[in-house]
Amino acid sequence: MPQPVQVRKVESASDFKAFFEFPWTLYKNDTHWVPPLLSMRHDLLDKHKNPAWDEYMEGDYFAAWRGEQIVGTIVAFINHRHNQFHNEHIGWFGLFEVYDDAEAAAALLTTAAEWVKAKGYDAIRGPQSFTTHEECGLLVDGFIRPVLLMPYNPPYYAKLVEGAGFVKTQDVYSFHVSRERAAEIGLADRLGRITNAVMKRNKITVRPIDGKNLKQDFVLLKEIYNSAWDKNWGFVPMTPRELDAMVNSLGQFFDPRFAFFAYVDNKLAGFVLAVPDFNQVLHKAQPRPGVPEIFSLLRAAWYWKVRPVMDWARIPLMGVNEPYRTKGVDAVLYYHVLTALLADPKIQHSDSGWILESNTNMVSIAKSFGSDIYKTHRFYERRFV
Repeated sequence: MPQPVQVRKVESASDFKAFFEFPWTLYKNDTHWVPPLLSMRHDLLDKHKNPAWDEYMEGDYFAAWRGEQIVGTIVAFINHRHNQFHNEHIGWFGLFEVYDDAEAAAALLTTAAEWVKAKGYDAIRGPQSFTTHEECGLLVDGFIRPVLLMPYNPPYYAKLVEGAGFVKTQDVYSFHVSRERAAEIGLADRLGRITNAVMKRNKITVRPIDGKNLKQDFVLLKEIYNSAWDKNWGFVPMTPRELDAMVNSLGQFFDPRFAFFAYVDNKLAGFVLAVPDFNQVLHKAQPRPGVPEIFSLLRAAWYWKVRPVMDWARIPLMGVNEPYRTKGVDAVLYYHVLTALLADPKIQHSDSGWILESNTNMVSIAKSFGSDIYKTHRFYERRFV
């Protein structure tokens, strides 16, 4: 008989170490999982370094144990900015990792739900770690290596979450198009003619980000980011510290060839940004506990600069200010970034994600550009009233 499951809050240094390192144990035989740099995981979990924790979130980490063996993790938290911005009264769960163990999964999810309910909230939603700007959603279709800043989990997670009484609240899609597919359908020529007509009719101009004045253009990007996304499901405007952290994070992988601003009548209307898929480098570097990060960074540098392995790119950010959303600005931006990616012979695949299932306009545009849905992530919810 297996020992009973016990869930306890992470309080001691030894408990935190076990919580921190658990994914490396869970995924040790999973060839799709991409391990993060240890410093990245520390910055995510550190409640003083992570701006979201420090400014507007409260919560606790929990781990499930069978005797002396950790068998799962979860975090329960309240995102006060989300509740204020969306006029909701909910809590969240995230960092949900567990063996294919229904008892352990139910214990973790129930613990998180009871923590949120005890705070007086109406429901718990997730997974999210810890905002929509970071890794969020449960992978329910497309169980292959994740691209940069996207989550991954085994197929059995959906069964465990639904078995604990959670139901779907929203799906988000990731779209894929390959260089081979683009050539097969004559993507660049076909869409170029359409895009040029839309630009002329609606007085749209596009310029690449200025590699010589990145600081000023990053200021523009930060200014437009919050306003362009403000009506999206689940979106919460970033604080100045979060925007700075996002720019600094993406800046590590940034390539000025793959970022564009759009203007309508010379007024800033939108932006798009693609980045090389650094997860391909991390997949090769295999950072892990017990290995000094300098060695992981040296291995990463080898696969990044000396023997480059990145042939994927991800388009994680695109936004259009509301007054210009009926003028085709989103399609124009999408065309320009895809054309830029096709101009780099090293890039063979692009990921556009995530896109809300309810954002039917962008879903339609992505499909019209020859892209196919190749991954689906799902948000779940359990209500108390």
